[in-house]
Amino acid sequence: MNTEKIGELWAQFSEWLTFIWHFELYKSGSSSVAFNQVFIAITLVIIGLLISKRISNSIGNRIRKIGKLNENTTHVLQRIISLVFIAVIVLVALPIAGIPITIFTVMGGAVAIGVGFGAQNLFNNLISGIILMAEKPIRIGDIIVAGDSEGKVADIGNRCTRIRRGDGVDLLVPNSHFLEQPVINWTLFDSDLRGTLTIGVAYGSPVLKVKEILLQVANEHPKVLQKQPPFVLFDDFGDNALIFNLFFWSCVTMPMDLRKVTSELRFKIDELFAEAGICIAFPQRDIHLDTLKPLEVRMVSNDQKNTTKM
Repeated sequence: MNTEKIGELWAQFSEWLTFIWHFELYKSGSSSVAFNQVFIAITLVIIGLLISKRISNSIGNRIRKIGKLNENTTHVLQRIISLVFIAVIVLVALPIAGIPITIFTVMGGAVAIGVGFGAQNLFNNLISGIILMAEKPIRIGDIIVAGDSEGKVADIGNRCTRIRRGDGVDLLVPNSHFLEQPVINWTLFDSDLRGTLTIGVAYGSPVLKVKEILLQVANEHPKVLQKQPPFVLFDDFGDNALIFNLFFWSCVTMPMDLRKVTSELRFKIDELFAEAGICIAFPQRDIHLDTLKPLEVRMVSNDQKNTTKM
């Protein structure tokens, strides 16, 4: 391929790039938007978003180091700062790229139609996220139950909330779920939760001694709160056991904390019951045979069994 041919191809390629670079994408009256303007605007917005993220994170880290504001307030301030930076970046990038802001008044109808058909869920979750950060029905660090899952709120984003479950799995829940569906927040006002331990002992057991041991175990456990003293209720005369319920309060910071405390109480109760000779009941059944005549019972020795088989 000679030099003239290469020059012609390069000229055609340059002409094609120039055509695309100045290609008019939209026009309304005297205002128009070309491909190069959109490309420059998008590039400026992306660079601006990266810079704004670093700045908002830096401001958030400085606020956390000061320590005068809690985690939720810091998160809200960081989110607001980020949104303000995004709005400023868009308003600055469009004029620099030569795109008149007034053109969006003409495009408003088309944008509204697009939102109505394809982006209602996105905007619903975005607005729901703002409401969650303002009203605070859930906060970062709260232990909640959403649907069949329970965990700790790790982050409230623009579109969804990240919940860290006890098994280490991150669950992403749309923000609108927390405003439209029932949600259990274990730690909305404080971190104190009441636990219940149910145990059945055999009939004939000394019930007062059972109550004494249950209260002793609860009072001696370091994670059982004493500002709300534990108590025992003799709940029922069950089919196979005398049913007791031990109620206690504990301060939790993770979803598994209350279950761990309950498990430790059970270990200690089993130990003290064994020392006191108290039997933890198990299902028992009495079989009664109702016949019109006495049953015939025969005892056969092993030698007779072997002779019969031969």
